Amino acid sequence: MCTYITETLPVQGSAKGPAGTWFRATDVSVYFDHPVHALADHTLNIDVRRPADGPAARVAVELTAESARALAEAILRVLELTAAPPAA
Repeated sequence: MCTYITETLPVQGSAKGPAGTWFRATDVSVYFDHPVHALADHTLNIDVRRPADGPAARVAVELTAESARALAEAILRVLELTAAPPAA
């Protein structure tokens, strides 16, 4: 089911692009839609991007809903276990 719901948020970090080079990530888009490559009818798609550097500055991830939930839970567990204060 395509919802056309897209969340885009600014981020601070880095990502490794298709050419194997790192770039500064400035935003992330998250949406539920038909995948381009994953073997599923619909996937949660995550695009880590730096639009200012053109289309090559993008890393795409397509996860089944179950995998996306497990990833989100793992991220929250790891962050909870770290004593580091949130970045300002």
